Amino acid sequence: MKSSSPDTATPTSTPTDPDPAPRPDTWWTPLGVRMVRARRSPGRWNWLFLPGGPGIGSDSLIELVEAADLPGTSWLVDLPGDGSNVNPPSGPTDPYRLWPDVLLEAVEAVPDPIAVGHSTGGEYLLSVPGLHGKLRALVLISSAPDCGWLPTFEAMCAANPLASVTSAASRYDHDPTDANLQALAVASAPWNFTAEALDQGRDLLARMPYSHAATEWSTANFDHTYVAKWWPTEIPVLIVSGAADDIVDQELWQDPYYQGPNTIHATIDRAGHFPWIDRPQDVTAAFGELLHRLTL
Repeated sequence: MKSSSPDTATPTSTPTDPDPAPRPDTWWTPLGVRMVRARRSPGRWNWLFLPGGPGIGSDSLIELVEAADLPGTSWLVDLPGDGSNVNPPSGPTDPYRLWPDVLLEAVEAVPDPIAVGHSTGGEYLLSVPGLHGKLRALVLISSAPDCGWLPTFEAMCAANPLASVTSAASRYDHDPTDANLQALAVASAPWNFTAEALDQGRDLLARMPYSHAATEWSTANFDHTYVAKWWPTEIPVLIVSGAADDIVDQELWQDPYYQGPNTIHATIDRAGHFPWIDRPQDVTAAFGELLHRLTL
């Protein structure tokens, strides 16, 4: 089932300061979303980078921010309870109570927002219909419009078993800690990255913060029932897919519903679930096409 609700916001041509109310490099919204300024260049846009996982922190997107090379301010966004944002100074006692709707507060906190969601992060964005009319553009990387990718992923795991994953998954099942979740993520690196980028991918996954509580919440409340609740039809949308993504089935985007004239489909050859690690220059080019649409 797809939502038929279009968005109404379109980019305006009047230049504005990208951050008219100066903020520190790290700050929290009242509901506990953490915003970390990762990059600032001349330009009006505020880019909100939301990680996948869930459980893996927005630190996983640092190389993406650099590859995108965007005008304006790029923020690394962690929902309360995700990644290393485990004790935000504000927000509800149960950090997951407002997931993923708390994203609306983050988007409304900055002018000219553009959301960039990786994997589950993109799914969270499409699960908040309140974002309709709030964004100036939307970027979805290695993400999906519904949970239909799960059967394909499970079949891939069965066809390409990894002994290290089996062992790490057993340890995590018996003792679901952040450390054991990290070990499981690192063990899964061959599924996430091409052979060419495997060493860099392992290093990325090994240095990330993890929150097993966020993973458990999403498994129980989101992953298996997810369907997009809105879809932009006016603002520019960039869908970036790794041609060798073995995690999230990118063929789901071939539905004509997601082929509107406002949508850019960029398939990155020889790239896996983190395409900016495999082919950063191709990801830069994809963002360049989006920027062209924004400045028309």
